Amino acid sequence: MTVSSVISSVVVVGGGIAGVSTVAELRKKGYVGDLTLLSADPVPYDRPPLSKEYLAGGRDLDSIALQAPEWYVDQRISLVGGVVAVALRPDAGEVELSDGRVLTADRIVLATGGRAVRPSLGEIGSAIHVLREVGDADRLRTQLVPGARLLIVGAGLIGAEVASTARKLGAEVVLVDPLPVPLAAAVGIEVATWLHGLHADHGVGALTTTVETLLETPAGVAAQLTGEPGSREFDAVLLAVGLVPETALAEAAGLETSRGILVDAGQVTSHPSVLAVGDCARLRDHPRAEHWEAAQLDGARAAATILEAEPPPTTASWWWSDRYGLHVEGVGEMRSPDAEHQTVVRGVVGEPPFSVFTLRGERVIGAVAVDDPNAVRAARRMIDRGVDVRASDLADPGTDLRKLLRR
Repeated sequence: MTVSSVISSVVVVGGGIAGVSTVAELRKKGYVGDLTLLSADPVPYDRPPLSKEYLAGGRDLDSIALQAPEWYVDQRISLVGGVVAVALRPDAGEVELSDGRVLTADRIVLATGGRAVRPSLGEIGSAIHVLREVGDADRLRTQLVPGARLLIVGAGLIGAEVASTARKLGAEVVLVDPLPVPLAAAVGIEVATWLHGLHADHGVGALTTTVETLLETPAGVAAQLTGEPGSREFDAVLLAVGLVPETALAEAAGLETSRGILVDAGQVTSHPSVLAVGDCARLRDHPRAEHWEAAQLDGARAAATILEAEPPPTTASWWWSDRYGLHVEGVGEMRSPDAEHQTVVRGVVGEPPFSVFTLRGERVIGAVAVDDPNAVRAARRMIDRGVDVRASDLADPGTDLRKLLRR
C-alpha cells in the first residue's frame, strides 16, 4: 500500500512561505490527494518586502504574492482565504474555521507563523506600530512623509531595514537599541560595528538606550528614553523588537509547546497526524530559526515526511538583508577569534564588496558578505561539504572560491 493511498487529504493552516512551500512540495513530489491551504489573507504574500520595497511604495500586493492566484487552481490546491483556524482536534483530524466550517484531513500542517512582540510601553494605535502584516506596512507608510519624525525601537534586521526605507522617503529617524553593536552575534563585531555606523552616515540618530514609556498625544507620541530628563516628540513609533511564535491553536489542542510548537526532524509534533513548520515550530533541543529559507525548508521536510520521501539535504542556515542600497548575506555561524576560531577578511571591511569568514581549523563554519553573494554561496558549499581551505586562499580576492571546492 502506498502512502498516497493512505493519506488522501492534507490541510495546511497558514499562508506564509512555510505553508505555501509545503503545498508546493507536496504537488511537486507527486501527491495527488486533496490539498487545502488556509490563509488569513485572500492571497498569501511574501513578508521580506514589507520593510523595504512594499513599505517604500515601489511594489504592490500583487507583486509580492508568493504565487499568482491561478497557480493554486493549476496545482489543484483549494485556497481558503480570509479565514483563520479557531480550533484543532487532532484525534478527529478536524480544523474548525472562523466562519464556522469544519475541515477534515488525514494530515494537518500548522504554519501559523508568529506575531510581533508588543512590549508594554504603550497601546498600539494610530501612531504606534509593529510590522508583521501587510496592513501594518500600509498604516506605517501613511506616516512616512518627508519631515515626519519616526522612532524605531530595536536595531535588528527589521529595525535597520525600516530606518533605511524611512530615510529614503524623507523621514527623520531615531533608532534605539540597548546593545551598542546590534547583530554582532550574527555577523561578527567588526562587520556589525560598520553596519550600525551606516545609520549615522545616512542621517539616522542611533542611540544606545531603552524606551521607558510611550504616550500618544494630540501631536503624535511622547517617548521617554532612559537617562533623558524629558520626553521626545515623534509623529510615529515602530516597535521592532522581535517575534513570538503563534502557538495558541496548538496549545489548546494539547500539542507540546515550548518557545514554539515542538517538532522532530521530520516536522512532526507530539501528535503523529499533525506537523508544524516555519516560525511557529521549534526542533526539539534547538533554537528556533526565523529566517525565510528556514521556513521554506521546513515545508519541504514536512512534505517529504507526509509522502515518506527523501527529505531535503541538511544545509547551513542562510539569511539576507538590505539597507542603504547594500545587500548583506550570512551563512552558518560567525564566531569571535579565539584559540579554536580564526576570522578571515576578503577585501576590506567597509569597502563593498567584501566578505568575512569564520574558520575552525581549516573548515569554514560561517561567512557574512556585503554586495558579494558569490562568496556566501561558496562558503555555504564549503560548510556543507566539509571542505578544507587555507586562510590565505580565502583572503586573496584574486582566488576563485569555486576552485577551492574542487580540492
